[in-house]
Amino acid sequence: MIKPSSDTGRYFLPAPSRWPLFVALGLFTLFIGAGRWLHELPDGPYIFFLGITLIALVLFGWFGDIIRENRAGCYNAQVDRSFRSGMLWMIFSEVLFFACFFAALFFVRLWSVPELGGEHYPLTNILLWPDFQSGWPLLRNPDNSQFLAAAHLSSPWDIPLLNTLLLLSSAVTLTIAQWGLSRWHRGILKTGLVLTIALGLTFLLLQSHEYYNDYTHDGLTLNAGVYGSLFYILTGFHGLHVAVGVIMLTVIFARSLKGHFTPDNHFALEGVGWYWHFVDVVWLLLFVFVYWL
Repeated sequence: MIKPSSDTGRYFLPAPSRWPLFVALGLFTLFIGAGRWLHELPDGPYIFFLGITLIALVLFGWFGDIIRENRAGCYNAQVDRSFRSGMLWMIFSEVLFFACFFAALFFVRLWSVPELGGEHYPLTNILLWPDFQSGWPLLRNPDNSQFLAAAHLSSPWDIPLLNTLLLLSSAVTLTIAQWGLSRWHRGILKTGLVLTIALGLTFLLLQSHEYYNDYTHDGLTLNAGVYGSLFYILTGFHGLHVAVGVIMLTVIFARSLKGHFTPDNHFALEGVGWYWHFVDVVWLLLFVFVYWL
């Protein structure tokens, strides 16, 4: 394994890359497909998954170039700091992303719904929805004839609690994997990564089962009023982040099998660890404010 140079007087400059252009093309295709899919146009799903395929291929090629450059000893301490800064800014952007949806949840729950129920201005309730009584979660919407609310909500102490335990356990196993690498115990590193991946996949399977029950048996759909929309936006985007995290951990595991990491050169593992712990924290907030309270 070639360790990064300690020479801080030089900075590695990569050759001009085609990958950013292909990322933009993939994202453009993905959002065009998503928009057409939401409008129930027949070609929407195909364009959407074409965009996902393009992005996946780009990531495979782009990160492959970075791995080869690192293995060739092109990076030094300055480049390492750049990678760390980039990862921190990426996670910060994710914090803002979820903060927007949590802000929408709190605004609807603490202001909009009580106002429609006449809590702040009774005249609003009298003139618009005299039969509506505010409460959370909404099992009866102001106009329940157009937006039928869920008939029943699953208990937070069932699958949501189990998923919470799974993600908390995965944080522990990932930390153990990182500790194993710091002590040159590659067996502990690989075992910890395998357990973390397995826990993440189990989380996704249980969440899929929960979605199926909510959608088909309990009537909690995207059209079940504002609660249904916020529920699937928040938990769905989090599930997407878990899936991305599982993919990244799988790549890290494959690299660990090839001996790519040492205690002095393992930022890829460390960066994915930051991301995974961020996903854990978001889920704890979801469990408290979406499922429990």
